[in-house]
Amino acid sequence: MEYTNLAYVLASILFILGIKKLSSPKTARAGNAISSIGMLIAIIATMTSFELLDFKLIALGMIIGTIIGAAFAIRVEMTQMPQMVAIFNGFGGGASALVAAAEFFTKFGTSEQTMFLTGTIILSVFVGTLTLTGSFIAFGKLQGFISGQPIVFPGQQILNAILALTLLSLGTFVTISGMQEINMFYAIIIIAAVLGITLTIPIGGADMPVVISLLNSYSGIAAASTGFVLMNNALIISGALVGASGLILTNIMCKGMNRSLANVIFGAVGLQNDTSDGEVKQISYKSSTTDEAAMIMDAADKVIIVPGYGLAVAQAQHAVREVAEQLEAMGKKVLYAIHPVAGRMPGHMNVLLAEANVPYEQLKDLDEINPEFEDCDVAIVLGANDVVNPAARHDTSSPIYGMPILDVDKSRTVIINKRTMNPGFAGIQNELFGFENSIMVFGDAKEMLTTLHKDLKEL
Repeated sequence: MEYTNLAYVLASILFILGIKKLSSPKTARAGNAISSIGMLIAIIATMTSFELLDFKLIALGMIIGTIIGAAFAIRVEMTQMPQMVAIFNGFGGGASALVAAAEFFTKFGTSEQTMFLTGTIILSVFVGTLTLTGSFIAFGKLQGFISGQPIVFPGQQILNAILALTLLSLGTFVTISGMQEINMFYAIIIIAAVLGITLTIPIGGADMPVVISLLNSYSGIAAASTGFVLMNNALIISGALVGASGLILTNIMCKGMNRSLANVIFGAVGLQNDTSDGEVKQISYKSSTTDEAAMIMDAADKVIIVPGYGLAVAQAQHAVREVAEQLEAMGKKVLYAIHPVAGRMPGHMNVLLAEANVPYEQLKDLDEINPEFEDCDVAIVLGANDVVNPAARHDTSSPIYGMPILDVDKSRTVIINKRTMNPGFAGIQNELFGFENSIMVFGDAKEMLTTLHKDLKEL
């Protein structure tokens, strides 16, 4: 047991170092490898600490898990990474719930049951099941199986409150009664599953970065609770690290939108209304072509590229890298402006551009890049909308008022690529499109960038 605890301490140190390195795109791969080694040490230490184990079943589980994981890693496109993260969060929560439930049935009606054990089992099952169903709803919204718009109905929040209070009451009763009410345990699982659905469906697609980080935190909390159920220190530590880091990331995402977590979960922001289309049509904009855009860039010294969700949808990360390389060959300084909530998961744009081998040094976050717009000749906005809307600075009636934005409007020229003039997720017009220094180049981002690259080479 002494060697097992020493192995858990070593694994915990590697977990912490791994998470530290995950904070930078440049060291993220190393951080992932270090954390994986830590998990391997923890698994081996746990397996060797038990004398009676069926290693055939364990090997079978490892083989099945490896095949599924490898299949996901090979087949999933980088543009689908938010969906994979969402579903993996769900698997983590589901695994914790299943382990806790197995422990419940093993200890049911025996002398080993205690109030502490029952309470931790109930917490793990509740959080794990909620994470499972909530993550699957998030996956469905991201994949398009479910509407990306907030799904709301009368009395929704009252229903959520009733479900939460019922869960609290049942959990307290089962804990105090000492596992004697197995039907109530089943009810807890069912209600938690329903609550995971009803809490997630009113959240719109563009709020998915917050939802994914929050569900990631939930999966960590479920794992830590299961660690207490099994009295496994490694699981407690790793779960606590994931839970805490997920909450911190959730807070960062909320600050990036200048909204509270309660507003994200209960606000149903992004619900379309009948007035939004009319507002958008009032904007007078200048439409242009890639030929003119290429000539404007040819006269520029400094170009800042602003990627958004439209870039991910078009799978244009390689095309934008080729344009950037061409501009650099022409002697231009090129940077990328990354908004913290751009895309559909935390770090979505970083992951997308890293997959296209864009140099990490060129990726600048909001605080670092905004001063650069003051002397920027050309800003290219690719599929971003609300995160570049100047209304966030001055329009107190706007749903995005106060949200930190990228100051692209301060550039000498702003080239905006969109498919249509439809509003962004917040459902409001983007006044940037009508600015004197803005021009619109409509079309698919990948096709537009491919043509732009060709036009730049012909100059």
